[in-house]
Amino acid sequence: MLRLRPIPCALAALLLHGPSYADDEVLQRVLVTGSRASQLGVADSANAGTVSQKQLEMRTVYRPGELLEATPGLIVSQHSGEGKANQFYLRGFNLDHGTDLRSTVDDMPVNQRSHAHGQGWTDLNFLIPELAARLDYKKGPYSALDGDFASAGSAAMTYSSRLPLGVATATIGSHGYGRTMMAASPELGKGHLLYALEALHSDGPFVHPEDYQKLNGVLRYSEGYDNNGFSVTAMAYRGKWNSTDQIPLRAVANGSLGRFDTIDPTDGGNARRFSLSGVWRKSGTDASSKVSAYVIRNQLDLYSNFTYFLDDPVNGDQFSQPDRRVTSGINAGHTWHAHAGGVSSDLTVGVQLQNDNAFNGLYNTRARRRLATTREDHVVETSAGLYVEHHARWSETFRTVAGLRSDSYRFKVRSDLAANSGSSRDHQLSPSLGAAFGPWRQTEFYVNLGSGFHSNDARGTLTTIDPRTGEAAEKVPGLVRSRGMELGVRSEIIPLLQTSLSLYRLDFESELTFVGDAGTTEAGRPSRRHGIEFSNYYKPLKWLSVDFDLAFARARSRDFSPEGSRIPGAVEGVGQLALTVDQLGPWSGALRLRYFGPRPLIEDNSVRSSPSTTINGRVAYRINKTMKVELEGFNLANRRDPAIEYLYASRLQGEAAARDDIHFHPIESRSARLTLVKNF
Repeated sequence: MLRLRPIPCALAALLLHGPSYADDEVLQRVLVTGSRASQLGVADSANAGTVSQKQLEMRTVYRPGELLEATPGLIVSQHSGEGKANQFYLRGFNLDHGTDLRSTVDDMPVNQRSHAHGQGWTDLNFLIPELAARLDYKKGPYSALDGDFASAGSAAMTYSSRLPLGVATATIGSHGYGRTMMAASPELGKGHLLYALEALHSDGPFVHPEDYQKLNGVLRYSEGYDNNGFSVTAMAYRGKWNSTDQIPLRAVANGSLGRFDTIDPTDGGNARRFSLSGVWRKSGTDASSKVSAYVIRNQLDLYSNFTYFLDDPVNGDQFSQPDRRVTSGINAGHTWHAHAGGVSSDLTVGVQLQNDNAFNGLYNTRARRRLATTREDHVVETSAGLYVEHHARWSETFRTVAGLRSDSYRFKVRSDLAANSGSSRDHQLSPSLGAAFGPWRQTEFYVNLGSGFHSNDARGTLTTIDPRTGEAAEKVPGLVRSRGMELGVRSEIIPLLQTSLSLYRLDFESELTFVGDAGTTEAGRPSRRHGIEFSNYYKPLKWLSVDFDLAFARARSRDFSPEGSRIPGAVEGVGQLALTVDQLGPWSGALRLRYFGPRPLIEDNSVRSSPSTTINGRVAYRINKTMKVELEGFNLANRRDPAIEYLYASRLQGEAAARDDIHFHPIESRSARLTLVKNF
């Protein structure tokens, strides 16, 4: 796409070909200045954007997954131990551990299909924040490039291929927190060899220490630049932890349990992730090509107990969900750039192939010792996605984007119960269309329409017998369609202020979910979400920037039911206000307030969650050109809010019967971390 005002050639290439073809040096010079890159004349909608390396660096994050909260309106939370995948909330969705939020790191999918614990499992604990070069986000099913899990949004994290300087850090903090990290990218042959090593330990504020231990490493060789060159990357991650899962409110209210206490101290898990990936890009005046490939080995052993002694008064209700998988895939795309008759256009065609070979199960356990088997499955899930997308600028004030995506899935399951074994297929066409009008007086308007989907768990497409009860079960479709429409506006009419406003509607044919904790598919109803998002970035001074975001959503089931039309856990209102100070002599810092509003916990809205408000901050002082010290603070007001709340039945030891109750996981108490940073 062409900009309406003169810009440097290198930046023009970045904007023309999009972030995936961005030159790494361009990103360093243009996006890392601390000013958010203008999206006028570039973006396809009001809800898409790029967060620069500098902006990511200035965020105060308690856990790596919170880097995704740079996406306006997105909440990242946790209801268990730190090694477990985070919980996500966006656009009226409780996304559980990642369903309907597509996440990638260097073109590798993070979402895990047909996972033992939950569909779209998104474990971002292998992220190393110091390597994050940028975050590209989009919301809604309006991009032909994004397929499975992208209906609510997508977040693409890109690692740096080269670092300006080597960096070594050492951190100590509250609750047994310790971390060290070292990374550099020396020249090797015609390219650079990037390496990074990370070690971390944390106990958290819990009565039973989490004892979270993480080892993490990245090794990458690259030649050329991100728009003309290649890279090969190996990653390795291992984490193990104890979990303090959500606890019943009644036990805290009567004093038998503390806010940071646990009922089953043997809950927890361990995870491993190993990957090998490669990316090749070539860009010219008339065309651009990109090919990436990956192989990922994920292993997880997860032990949980959410109902305590409801099902088994003697041994308790702990269960194990092991998952072993190899995910492999290839993504290839080619873009033709044309300019004729005053019309500039980009035509992109691409293919995305992915295969998941997974072994997972569900077992009853006690103190992590297996007692009985609920189900065991070998799942092979294969998909092929073909897409075409056409961007055109018809005049200085009108441009369009039209896309069509075709996805075909094959599900194959070999279960320990023969009746639940077999194979099935599903496919879908997903069209999308967008138009941008302007800019007039630095203001641009957008209209977007699109269709997307998420895949259901492969086991749900073939299960005919409930493995827990032995009763008949109904198969579910492999792919579930979503339909979205959106009106948006983006403006820079006020000097130094970037503002965007979006009004959207998103319909789902059903919200069927595979309940990994029970090994069955839970029936969902068709749904509709309306919402509004308001995002602002203001840089009144060279050393000061302000972020202010608000998002409201209304989520309802579309069919009638006497139980009510609310969707339990659906997020309704969120907001954030962040002040960032940089280039103020040797000082820099940030202060961020995050509001996570109440949500219905039951369909009739008679029980609602409590809101939570947190304030985090950081201050840094540069001692000299190669050394600085940082102090981070979390939950500075020391609020006693819940991080997550659920409503369900449980039974404590000694109780005569099950009781419906709110179960919650608290936000962490006030804590601090002190970091020494050395560049070399």
